[in-house]
Amino acid sequence: MKLRLLLFLSSSLLFCSLSSLSLNAQREAQARLSLTTALPTPPSTPPAKGATPDFGPHVLIFDPSMSSQTIQKQIDAVYATQQNNEFGPQRNALLFLPGDYSVDVPVGFYTEVIGLGASPGATQIAGNVHADASREHNNATTTFWRAAEGLSIKPAGGTMQWAVSQAVSLRRTYVRGDLVLHQNRGWASGGWMSDSLVDGNVDSGSQQQWISRNCDWKSWTGANWNMVFVGVVHPPEGTWPSPPYTKVAHTPVVREKPFLQVNAAGEFSVRVPELYRDSAGITWRGGETPGETIPIARFYIARSDVDTAETINAQLAQGKNLILTPGIYELAAPIRVARPHTVVLGLGFATLRPMKGTAAMTTSDDDGIEIAGLLFDAGPSESPVLLEVGPDGSHARHANDPIALHDIFFRVGGAGVGRAKVNLRINSNDTLVDHTWIWRADHGAGVGWQLNTSENGLVVNGNQVTIYGLFVEHHQQFQVLWNGNGGRTYFYQSEIPYDPPNQASYTSASGVNGWASYKVADGVTTHEAWGLGVYSVFTYPDVVLTRAIETPKRPQVRFHDIITVALGDLGAIDHVIDDTGDATSMHPRVTPKVTDFP
Repeated sequence: MKLRLLLFLSSSLLFCSLSSLSLNAQREAQARLSLTTALPTPPSTPPAKGATPDFGPHVLIFDPSMSSQTIQKQIDAVYATQQNNEFGPQRNALLFLPGDYSVDVPVGFYTEVIGLGASPGATQIAGNVHADASREHNNATTTFWRAAEGLSIKPAGGTMQWAVSQAVSLRRTYVRGDLVLHQNRGWASGGWMSDSLVDGNVDSGSQQQWISRNCDWKSWTGANWNMVFVGVVHPPEGTWPSPPYTKVAHTPVVREKPFLQVNAAGEFSVRVPELYRDSAGITWRGGETPGETIPIARFYIARSDVDTAETINAQLAQGKNLILTPGIYELAAPIRVARPHTVVLGLGFATLRPMKGTAAMTTSDDDGIEIAGLLFDAGPSESPVLLEVGPDGSHARHANDPIALHDIFFRVGGAGVGRAKVNLRINSNDTLVDHTWIWRADHGAGVGWQLNTSENGLVVNGNQVTIYGLFVEHHQQFQVLWNGNGGRTYFYQSEIPYDPPNQASYTSASGVNGWASYKVADGVTTHEAWGLGVYSVFTYPDVVLTRAIETPKRPQVRFHDIITVALGDLGAIDHVIDDTGDATSMHPRVTPKVTDFP
């Protein structure tokens, strides 16, 4: 990522500034339906006090009866730590009880901002909730690890700024104005928005790539390399390759991320949204997101300064669900999720770090397991896998009640030496992945070809696995290895490793330079993917990649809308997919595209 900061300038010539988008008559009719009338009226007074759970010292809970000055002082204190804390140990969650607030909320590293209403309209912020570029010159290419959800925001000046890159999510949010995904058109490198409404325009500006799932807005402007819209009610006009828009009208199957909520009696619970098929737009248009409500008493609330894998597993074994409060959990053994419908919810980028060469978490092959809001950080002893979904050989079907992962992020190196063979391995059939960034660090501490070692970001062995928002970068062999049948990927972003020291250390087979970023195994007969971007930044001379994607040539293995880009002067990607697509080049700039394969 660090070299991308220096090498991205030439790509600015590719930015596409689109004019206002016209809607057809049907869309105009839909747009006239006012969401505001469907939103619940926020309470004029805070909810009655129930028993507030003890979420520990790194979770701040704000009440609308508190003065704006008091709230602002606490927010500013968190941001003073987190603004430049890219690899620091601090973690924070800022929770807003339903009601009205007039505050400014800058969102720094490892900070999650959550409205606690059943609907975003229940928690209204007049002011700003914003993510700002973390480097000088409006550079947001390392603006990682932050989130906002469950809020209604009326931005001061009419525009909300959300200048971000990987591992940043915007969920269940109502922006009562415009939204910009950059800072003064400075560099930015991708993000995620889902189940959200924007009254005005969304301007992607200088974003390299972006995925929006189940959203609605008045209009969208801007494009660069790879913009994907899945289940979006009013996608922009135009289609791949110019502008580079990939549009899928309906989301085939998804369950929104579980979330904390508080009712009028002040009682905390977790809502687990229901499974949707062939959906478009937001889940809360009628006021609330349909689903199951689980009382907070059925959760064990863990703290990193108190709990171990042993104490957490003991609670899971007794039938508890799990909330992991903000902090870094150094684990001597895996956390074992072994009961159907267990919910594991992390707050404030709760981080799991295996210290003894084990997995950080494993699951059984059972229905309805939900894992959300966690950062898996490889430890100093090599782990065979960081998160394993279902044991090896899992064979049960979960089509009606799938295992789901939401906002699950992985890191090898950066905060210190870390090692893992595989970051995420999915053995269970029908698993849903709803936004992930799987990153072998290219900067920070403990970074080097022999230091932060990682073979694969993602290995999929299960069948009928569906992934939305797949970001995988810099691993030393295949970034993604897909062995199961029936897989689907909606949006893929990948940088291949920067640091192979020579071609001999980066050769996957005789006559094949490097490892393809996205590999569909030879035995796979059905697979499909939409909207893929694969980029190279080689830091040593005479290193190239033969192909960005490798796949067997079968009629039911299909890819749509692919781009490859060289972000540096060294090396190249020779082909986009198999032997199709030209080589990348910097001089002149060549960004090969393939619309459909085969």
